[in-house]
Amino acid sequence: MANAVPENTHDLLAYIEEGPTPWHCVVETVERLERAGFVELSEDAAQWPLTPGLAGYVVRDAGSVVAFRMGGRAPSEAGFRIVGAHTDSPNLRLKSNPDVTSEGYALLGVQTYGGVLVSTWFDRDLGLAGRITLRTGAHPLQLETRLVRIDRPIGRIPSLAIHLNREIKEDGFKPNAQTHLPVVWGFDGADRPSLRAFLGSEMGVDPANILGWDLCLYDVQPPSVGGVHEDFIYAPRLDNQASCHAALLALLDGGASAPDTTAVITLFDHEEIGSRTSRGAAGSLTRDVLGRLAGGQHEDLTRAASRSAMISADMAHGVHPNYADRHEPNHKPMLNGGPVIKIHAGGRYATETETSAVFRGLCADLGVPTQEFINRSDLACGSTIGPIVASSLGIRTVDVGNAMWSMHSIREMAGSRDHDLMVRAMTGFLTWDQRF
Repeated sequence: MANAVPENTHDLLAYIEEGPTPWHCVVETVERLERAGFVELSEDAAQWPLTPGLAGYVVRDAGSVVAFRMGGRAPSEAGFRIVGAHTDSPNLRLKSNPDVTSEGYALLGVQTYGGVLVSTWFDRDLGLAGRITLRTGAHPLQLETRLVRIDRPIGRIPSLAIHLNREIKEDGFKPNAQTHLPVVWGFDGADRPSLRAFLGSEMGVDPANILGWDLCLYDVQPPSVGGVHEDFIYAPRLDNQASCHAALLALLDGGASAPDTTAVITLFDHEEIGSRTSRGAAGSLTRDVLGRLAGGQHEDLTRAASRSAMISADMAHGVHPNYADRHEPNHKPMLNGGPVIKIHAGGRYATETETSAVFRGLCADLGVPTQEFINRSDLACGSTIGPIVASSLGIRTVDVGNAMWSMHSIREMAGSRDHDLMVRAMTGFLTWDQRF
């Protein structure tokens, strides 16, 4: 008999389907914020109308968004409650001059973005999405950037038949990123496709006016619920759009509580490539927005930070039944076992004893089970935005995430009941207004 899949999980799958790129993810997030009454604030505005209860958001460079609801007291007096996540996922992106030919076929050259598990991109039906920058006026130069989504299989990276690659049995699959990843999308010849011409036709613009693009490949197969009892979800970009969606729902759900603290969610681009960009977590976005919300003076932000707490939300490694030896024996998170608190003595995660106690205690009060993850001592540990924000602003942080498998694959897997538990935990955190 199938388990009842929470409505929040179904909504997560719909959210992911709308976000094949970080820019589409931000657009979907903004549309949901605006339906809930949030208003956009511009970074170049001289003043923001900061009043208790104000619900607003800021978008930077189209790929990162910070949304907030002002508390009943000034942040310098009551602090912030922040949930941070990231909008980007490892994938394949087109090169700036992608058109290549080989053996009579037309191909698209790609680059790897982040720690992509490239083997999973073979033999998939690939669509194309991203943003295009156009010239709209000749003199002076005028530009417009538009989103584009080609939601049909226009390309594929075909595997080599085992009959021609028998050594794969002993040596494993080791594709070369330069020579083995170009995407086949047509034939060479008189009507050989050109990416620029193709985009012009799809968008109804003169190809000569296309001045640049950021374009991502993605699997057009939609997300789904699966397993004999519907215990699982199968979807692209669970890492980390699942955390973005949970943070968004928590901010929206907490609107009726009216706490003293100011609730904030920060959804950053570029986590998968180190965060060191204008819209990444290592950039100025968090400090710029929180500083203005706190009152605009350095001392206001310093006082607010000392009273603040943050959840860094990024997906966690669930114990894999076929590779259980890759986990620390006493820290094996289960899918559908509840939020995972992530701990690392070397600071790869920002969790400390007090922050983990706050999260664990709030979850206990809400009836939400928690788990813990610690990396094996003989394996390198990944990291998150948590240490970046915690170290730059002095805000105490806990790193958490829901357990998943197939991380950084073109399609990932998680528990169908965990997402609802995380939303409940984040909602409780964003509305917790005790002095920390």
